[in-house]
Amino acid sequence: MGKYFLDEGRWALWIVCACYLIVVYITCRGLIAAPRYRLLQARIGDCRARVAVLTAALAAEGSDPSSQSSPQPPPASTSALAAVTGRLDELDRNGQVVWRLLRRHWVLAIPLSKLASAWRTLHEAETRLLRLEGPEEVALRARGLRLRLAADPGPVNDRIAGELAEHAGDAAAERAILVAATERIHDTEDGDFEREYELQRTALWLALTGLGAVLLTGLVFDHRLSMLAGGLGGFLSPLVGVMRAQRPSSWGVLVLAPVGGALAAPGGLLLVRMLADPELNLLGQVFLENSWGAPTRPISLAIALLFGFSGTLFSRLALAATGQLAPAPARTPQTSGVRVL
Repeated sequence: MGKYFLDEGRWALWIVCACYLIVVYITCRGLIAAPRYRLLQARIGDCRARVAVLTAALAAEGSDPSSQSSPQPPPASTSALAAVTGRLDELDRNGQVVWRLLRRHWVLAIPLSKLASAWRTLHEAETRLLRLEGPEEVALRARGLRLRLAADPGPVNDRIAGELAEHAGDAAAERAILVAATERIHDTEDGDFEREYELQRTALWLALTGLGAVLLTGLVFDHRLSMLAGGLGGFLSPLVGVMRAQRPSSWGVLVLAPVGGALAAPGGLLLVRMLADPELNLLGQVFLENSWGAPTRPISLAIALLFGFSGTLFSRLALAATGQLAPAPARTPQTSGVRVL
């Protein structure tokens, strides 16, 4: 038993998988969630500044003796500002968005589900502030929204921009259109981010599960080198795409590609062995001798690298193997064309 765990190759496989787990954690924490979290914190600070300005304006209006129409701050506005402040305090509360260690000093993780919920809460607070700001601020925000919509033309955006231009100067109508347009923009952004976060969570789960399958396959079937070649191919595939000035892949694809390549390598070698079997004889003797039974040979490692690099190669070979295993369709008997005299 001790010899089994002290084997150098198996320890190397454990080390590689552990290092990749660290890479996955750094990717999820520092490259995906942390930038959005820092932007969230900046937007929360902006909202607090807007709340402070509105609170000061209401206090000045209430203490001004010349203001006869509203000698005290409006209760509705005061309660609305208190509600916005409460929502912002919930976002700043420890554990609401991030998982921390030693109270507020070390951030352990930023769950993507909590981050998506926090952005919805922040957007709701920003929309409430739009209902409380003065006419000059509303006019400035409406003009900024028109410029933003003009940069992204479309039927809906053009209609909103036209309504804003038509009701320019009418504070009530302009505010209503601005609030409705802002809510639509926020809903679109939140929906896009939630779908992106869902894809990233799925890719991270598949990557973690795939690492367990890599460990099991490497320890049981002794395909460590072939899986290493497949993982290298999975890493090179998006890298070559970026170097060819193609659109960068999503984070989920980047995280999952090396794990998928490592798993595709032994699976592809097994498919090659089956198709090269003498009973099928579709690939020839070279592939028979350099496939599942000899995973450390150079040709086998090159095949594993190709399977890791190209996911379509694995799928095409799997379809070819499925076609060979599927039974041939039964032919319907045809009647002879003999004429009766």
